[in-house]
Amino acid sequence: MDGRGRVIVRDGPWGFVLFLAYIGAAIYFVSVSSGTFWGVILGLLQAIVWPVYVVCHVLVLIGA
Repeated sequence: MDGRGRVIVRDGPWGFVLFLAYIGAAIYFVSVSSGTFWGVILGLLQAIVWPVYVVCHVLVLIGA
C-alpha cells in the first residue's frame, strides 16, 4: 500500500438534479427574455443565479 487513501464521492445524483434545475431555469428565463442576443445571454446568466432570487423572495415573505 502506498499510503494514499481512497476517496468516494457520492454527490453524483445531486449534480444531475442541479443540472436539470439549471436547464429548466434557462428555458424559463430565455423564454421570457426579449429574444435578442443580449436578452438570451442575460437569461442564461439569470438561470445560473436563480437560487438567489428564491432566497431573496423567501426572506421578503418572512419579513427578515
